[in-house]
Amino acid sequence: MAAITAAMVKELREITGSGMMDCKKALTETDGNFDEAIEYLRKRGLAQAEKKASRIAAEGVCDIFISDDNKTGAIVEVNSETDFVAKNEKFRDYVEQVAQAASETDAATIEEFLAKPWKFDTSKTVDEARAAQVAVIGENLKVRRFIKFNTNGFLVKYIHMNGKIGILLDVDAPMNDATVECAKNIAMQIAAMNPSYVKKEEISAETLAKEKEIIIDSSLADPASLPKPILNAIIQETLDNNKWNDTDKASYEEQKANKFWYNFISDEGMQVLRDIAATHKAEYLENKIFAGLVDGRFAKRLKEICLVDQDYVKAEDKENVAQYIAKVSKENGCTFTVTRFVRFETGEGLEKRNENFAEEVAKQMGQ
Repeated sequence: MAAITAAMVKELREITGSGMMDCKKALTETDGNFDEAIEYLRKRGLAQAEKKASRIAAEGVCDIFISDDNKTGAIVEVNSETDFVAKNEKFRDYVEQVAQAASETDAATIEEFLAKPWKFDTSKTVDEARAAQVAVIGENLKVRRFIKFNTNGFLVKYIHMNGKIGILLDVDAPMNDATVECAKNIAMQIAAMNPSYVKKEEISAETLAKEKEIIIDSSLADPASLPKPILNAIIQETLDNNKWNDTDKASYEEQKANKFWYNFISDEGMQVLRDIAATHKAEYLENKIFAGLVDGRFAKRLKEICLVDQDYVKAEDKENVAQYIAKVSKENGCTFTVTRFVRFETGEGLEKRNENFAEEVAKQMGQ
């Protein structure tokens, strides 16, 4: 059994937004495996929405370089210690150089890239050039990650929130004003809606099965949202087996006509309902009403994570991204396909340093 430290609990809490005790339990149950702990929390409905799982927790910027022929490009994230430095012109110029160097590298990993000669001064490695910038700028800097694309189509970039979010998009289509505009609109869609895949067909059977299992377990962990016949049966079993304390029994009897009755039941009382629901999992999966609920939530989940199935945010009427692409293709007599994309958000998964500015000033002055 791995030792669960306070730092591990804090990190999982930062990633998921879940309670400290829930995070500790998740790590304990999964022997300290973070991926499994996140899945554990999601299955129990204890993790916050996934869009919060990648909240910004460090400073710096993302930048993108694309070659003149739009066939080669790279996106990078470079971190700084403070937002003040992230806005500094010298730092921005340096990050632009990192992006250009990344677009020309043959390195497959960030470690390989850092060991390569620095394009702008080959007497240094990329990492030695970074260290030189630390001396100039006065803060620790980190070239955190990069991804390079080569394409037979064309590349488009989009930088959002002054470098906080970067999108590199690979499109298979003839390059003209209309297709470039369409690609830029799709890049903005990716920035806003944060899909994980271009289309459902890219998702492995294993991942699909895992996502469905999470939806099943999280549905059982939210008794109040279950179909009424199932919920009533769970409550009746709770009462018949005297699983609630007297306070919860009285609260339910008083509030059962209120559609928000569950707000009057203790946390322990709601956990009783969850535990009973979990014991009937196999039975409920045979229930057409519950199966329909799961299928509906699963379809909604796929729509959230698959780009072409998302509602197109700039549409004037109801239109998804696939329909928008089809319209552009028809109007321009071409085939337009989104091949792949990458979305970087500065600091996702990292912890922001908490500092007292007055204390820092005093420390710098030797007080």
